[in-house]
Amino acid sequence: MSNLSVFIVEDDPMVLEVNKGFLNKINGFQLVGESVNGRDAYEKIISKKPNLILLDMFLPDMTGMELFLKLRAERIPSDIIMITAARDSPTVQESLRLGAIDYLIKPFRFERFEKALQQYKNSTKKLLNTNAVNQEDIDKLLGIQQESFELPKGLNNITMQQILDSLMAHRASITSEQLAQNVGMARVTVRKYLDFLATKGTVNIELKYGSVGRPTKYYSIK
Repeated sequence: MSNLSVFIVEDDPMVLEVNKGFLNKINGFQLVGESVNGRDAYEKIISKKPNLILLDMFLPDMTGMELFLKLRAERIPSDIIMITAARDSPTVQESLRLGAIDYLIKPFRFERFEKALQQYKNSTKKLLNTNAVNQEDIDKLLGIQQESFELPKGLNNITMQQILDSLMAHRASITSEQLAQNVGMARVTVRKYLDFLATKGTVNIELKYGSVGRPTKYYSIK
């Protein structure tokens, strides 16, 4: 695979030079352009269609999010890594919903920058070298670890996977009763699997207290 093309959008000249220096240290990438504002970046990216864009959130003429949306509206086939000082949860969530493949909070070390780009290079290489992917390939690309532990007597892998899939699809924390309704199983069965997965560190348990009575257990994927 030839070098992956990279375009950097950063309005701070000092940070821009640092990011360019970091990029030059990593094999397999080639800088094809840079911009210090959103309008210029948009026009150049439309023309160059780089593999990867390193995008700052705060630009003088528009936000990085606005540029992100404009590029997505044009269906530009570029992946985006956000590099920004913005650390509020709504901004992070919106970036990830739009499809940012990573989110680096300034200031960051070279090691974290390198990890982001190497992971991108590895996943891109896998996709370019195959015509079709299976679930295991996708899980690896998304960084989903497949658990490999021996189940105690009375539990089986198929049921456990159903519960895990439903839990991951739900995203937010959920009670065992709610999850049982989703998968069509008895609550006591689902509770048994969830508590086992919690002992293995795969599932988080959060206790939420109501006005009276015992606290309710809420489960979520770690």
